[in-house]
Amino acid sequence: MTDRPQGAPRSAMVLAAGLGTRMRPLTDTMPKPMVKVGGKTLLDHMLDRLAQAGVETAVLNVHYLADQIVRHVEGRAKPRCVISDERQQLLGTGGGVVKALPLIGNAPFFHVNADTLWIDGVKPNLVRLAEAFDPATMDALLLLAPSSGSVGYDGRGDYTMAPNGRLQRRGERDVAPFVFAGAAILSPALFNDAPRGEFALTKLFDRAGEAGRLHGLRLEGQWMHVGTPEAIGEAEAAIAASTD
Repeated sequence: MTDRPQGAPRSAMVLAAGLGTRMRPLTDTMPKPMVKVGGKTLLDHMLDRLAQAGVETAVLNVHYLADQIVRHVEGRAKPRCVISDERQQLLGTGGGVVKALPLIGNAPFFHVNADTLWIDGVKPNLVRLAEAFDPATMDALLLLAPSSGSVGYDGRGDYTMAPNGRLQRRGERDVAPFVFAGAAILSPALFNDAPRGEFALTKLFDRAGEAGRLHGLRLEGQWMHVGTPEAIGEAEAAIAASTD
């Protein structure tokens, strides 16, 4: 395990409830986090990274074909996995975290998509996030990948980043240099007065941005957007090239 920075999060929220529609037909019979890349499920890629960063408890929200995920993580010790059950109602990226907060605790925590994948640089990116997070000035610190050069990504980006790390979401018709890489450290304060029910986490990111408390950290290494079955081969090739 990597040496955990002092004050680094001991808990994590893992978003694992999505429908994975763009990954069909693979997701006709399995949830997207159970899709394998390089012989390992996307979920295990992420849980292993969290364990490496010193996370002790990972809270997973589940909805679509939830039983497969529940069975898969039973008995896992590093990190210990706790289920936040959304089988009755899918709550979105924001509402899912609000529901899970009592399980996560009252300290800053890692927030990750179960299906995000990257190749680390010299130092693990989750450790870099933990070292860079400052709860006095930040409600959220997002891991960002370059919009160009990331494997499998052809979108318009999400954010521009100032020299001090503060983020601004791109305008509707603009192109931004960075895309959210699906990993962050969030303060529970981000969810003060959060909406009830289903909502998108970007709503709270925008609010934090307006207050100057939304920051970014550029990913070191290679981010891979595994959004379609075709992207799996591209990601496997990138992983193989990084180990040559």
